Amino acid sequence: MDHHRPLMSDRVTVNGTVTPLALLADGRLWWSEGIHRCLSVEKDVLGFVASGPYIKIKSLVESRDGCCVSGGPARLVRNDVVFMPSSQASHGLWCQKLREFVDSLGRPKRLFVFVNPFGGRKCASEIFVEQVKPLLEDAQIQITVQETSHQLHAKEVAGSLDITKYDGIVCVSGDGILVEVVNGLLQREDWDVAIKMPLGVVPAGTGNGMAKSLLDSIGDPCDVAYAVLAIIRGHKQPLDVATITQGETRFFSILMLAWGLVADIDIESEKYRWMGSARLDFYALCRFFNLRQYIGRVSFVPAPGYEAFGEPSYYPGNSTSQGSNSDAKNVNLQKLCYLGPEINLENLNWRVINGPFISVWLHNVRWGAEDTMAAPDAKFSDGYLDLIIIKNCPKLPLLSMMSELNKGGHVKSPYVTYLKVKAFSLQPGPRTKDLEKEGIIDSDGEVLARGKGTYKCEQKALMAYDKLQITVDQGLATLFTPTT
Repeated sequence: MDHHRPLMSDRVTVNGTVTPLALLADGRLWWSEGIHRCLSVEKDVLGFVASGPYIKIKSLVESRDGCCVSGGPARLVRNDVVFMPSSQASHGLWCQKLREFVDSLGRPKRLFVFVNPFGGRKCASEIFVEQVKPLLEDAQIQITVQETSHQLHAKEVAGSLDITKYDGIVCVSGDGILVEVVNGLLQREDWDVAIKMPLGVVPAGTGNGMAKSLLDSIGDPCDVAYAVLAIIRGHKQPLDVATITQGETRFFSILMLAWGLVADIDIESEKYRWMGSARLDFYALCRFFNLRQYIGRVSFVPAPGYEAFGEPSYYPGNSTSQGSNSDAKNVNLQKLCYLGPEINLENLNWRVINGPFISVWLHNVRWGAEDTMAAPDAKFSDGYLDLIIIKNCPKLPLLSMMSELNKGGHVKSPYVTYLKVKAFSLQPGPRTKDLEKEGIIDSDGEVLARGKGTYKCEQKALMAYDKLQITVDQGLATLFTPTT
């Protein structure tokens, strides 16, 4: 196919000047008048609208400091091109050819959008109205909007949503709403169909780890316009989903699990939420000066190439703890929904590392937050979780390591064990210096389990502070993804 062959060409009027305009077979719009003389329909064009004798092409183009040249941070700016075809017949033909080309791209036409007005800096509603909605409307995407009003609201809605009405679900929030949606889809009887619904995320919360991981994978900034453009373009990629199990209780994770230092910083810093994102750095220093170590044991099935880590072991078995989710009704309900990957754990090559530990961190994607590249080697759908373990580490190297988190340099420290695992089991224990106090297990930014003597330990968590296991289902979920 000749990519330079015009599907449509005409002499049109742009800004009062007559100029040739062509739609080429490769989807480029080319003309000779003005600064931006070429647009890629697939990459740049949101949509078009006919108004009287004119056609307006609505697009987003990359600009640096207001002009499309290199240097300075990139950002996307609106660039509408208005032209008048040479005749009424030509006008109709332009509309037809443009519509046919846009339709051939397989873009989403109907989206269900969650907006979390309470997350992060509480500006998701404003971001949606001012930045997200106008772009989706320009792309002529029909949207149904649901503001979340309470915790697990998005999970409840996703659990009963008529998915046949939509081409995707978008979360304008931090990572929490996306996690809720995945858990809601997997609790359905039709979970195997529902979990293939493409999911989009627009960064509007505190963490934004998934949005950062997606956009950074092709070098784009973690910015609302870039995230929305990726959703409009409609490219998709699979995402691994981890099943965390304790007895009959399950939680489906797409980001991370943390125990020890990282979990303590993530959850206990909530008391300083008024400080904004600075709370994490502030509380990290607090924990650094009063460092805790935890007794415990991690068992894992290493990915190929990582078999030398740890000592030979055996399948540690699933916990008999029931968390707070063990009533018989719930067990019966679960038989209809997703129960995790079908895998015979007993016959796998298990290894073990014993504590005490400063931190145990499991990651599914590269970034835990916009400034934390937790797992530099993580892949969206390799079927493995990246395991980062910090054991007895002096304070100075630990401080140095924490300053490397924004670029992933911490994993090169000799005090860090970094490997990939297919399955994982955690047996958490108490603090070494105070056996009456235990720790917090955090998954995807929410408390999974609170041990004795921890922050808000009187609050009920989903699971008990006891043994839990994690398995990975490769590429189970689907994400809208940016692409070059």
